[in-house]
Amino acid sequence: MHETYVIAVVDDDEAIRASLSSLLRACGYEVLSYAGPAQYLESEGPAQTHCLISDIQMPGMSGLQMHAQLRASGWCRPVIFVSAHQRDLPCAKSHAAGVIACLHKPFAADELLDCVAVAMREAGIS
Repeated sequence: MHETYVIAVVDDDEAIRASLSSLLRACGYEVLSYAGPAQYLESEGPAQTHCLISDIQMPGMSGLQMHAQLRASGWCRPVIFVSAHQRDLPCAKSHAAGVIACLHKPFAADELLDCVAVAMREAGIS
């Protein structure tokens, strides 16, 4: 890697955020970690993010609502959604809006990293 790529992780579960952040840092990515959509949207994170990994169900605003708000503002980075709820995963309608994958928790590290690689290629980064 010639430069450090920034991946934002938005999840209300602290253990999941820490685990994903650790994995991604070990792979050479810079990671921005947020406990929820409001924290992410109010930060400089969206401007710095190359790829967003977000839970779908969170208190207040959902990951899908956050994504819709980002897209409405012109933000167009690749997104990987994760969810512990199988019923959340049929988000294929969102694929046209930059959603690379919807992964069911728990998922394998390699599965996530494969999705990140696809996200980087789609963003023209890799």
